[in-house]
Amino acid sequence: MRLIGRRRWWRLVKQKEFLERLDQQKITAAIQEAEQQTSGEIRVHVQPKALGGEIRTVAERTFERLGMTKTALRNGVLLFIATEEQRFVILGDRGIDEKVPAGFWDEIAAKLTIRFSNGELTEGIVEAISAAGRQLREYFPRADGDVNELSDSINVEE
Repeated sequence: MRLIGRRRWWRLVKQKEFLERLDQQKITAAIQEAEQQTSGEIRVHVQPKALGGEIRTVAERTFERLGMTKTALRNGVLLFIATEEQRFVILGDRGIDEKVPAGFWDEIAAKLTIRFSNGELTEGIVEAISAAGRQLREYFPRADGDVNELSDSINVEE
């Protein structure tokens, strides 16, 4: 796994407010739609702070704890959001890192930062998921018999 993007955005927001502003059904639907195009697995994880270490380290532990390293093709993507630190990380598993060029996720991270800066939380996450799905499709097209290996719902940790 590698750090794909890390950004700060707008104003300090508490976890509760961040979650209240999210349309979780719309985000889950975006994950399901993206995964119809690819064998890749996309997860969104939200927690207040990266307690216990650097955000990348905490995101990597979360990636493993969510079972994302156990996908058949090692092609999981995690959008890890630390709401009260105003930061996020996009992590791709080993299978993705072995195939994609450097900077593969930079445009997604840049657009997500802009959306978050404008207070467009749901829209930014949905756009990031859709873009990730399109890019994953190129390297990991959905095959016959592909199964959804991971939950599509947002994982929230208090």
